[in-house]
Amino acid sequence: MNDKQKKLDLRYLRMAQIWAENSYCQRRQVGALVVKNKMIISDGYNGTPSGFENVCEDENNVTKPYVLHAEANAITKLARSSNNSDGSTLYVTASPCIECAKLIIQAGIRRVVYGEQYRLTDGIDLLRRAGIEVIYLDANNS
Repeated sequence: MNDKQKKLDLRYLRMAQIWAENSYCQRRQVGALVVKNKMIISDGYNGTPSGFENVCEDENNVTKPYVLHAEANAITKLARSSNNSDGSTLYVTASPCIECAKLIIQAGIRRVVYGEQYRLTDGIDLLRRAGIEVIYLDANNS
């Protein structure tokens, strides 16, 4: 990866971190941006589905099972627009889980840049198996 691309990737990743601040989740806030031809075509953050209360955790501080991940929100938002994600890059503040990895593959996203490693690597492993370029960047130390 050239230096110019790395700087651009870091900028979009920092923007995803700022977007994560929109999340009402207490345990973890995650943000995602889908970028195509240097344009942000979709965004998302983790939270409850449209029309639900903005409370992500139950009384035991466990994440409710219907909370959507940031990647899923960004990808499904594209389905309601005239844009498509073929050949795009997904910037996400945390590494995708396996369920989001499946959505990323099906959406035609070709690159994933993420900023925080999760203890499970099955999502990242699946993306690599599908031939998607996966890049870890620490936006805080770059």
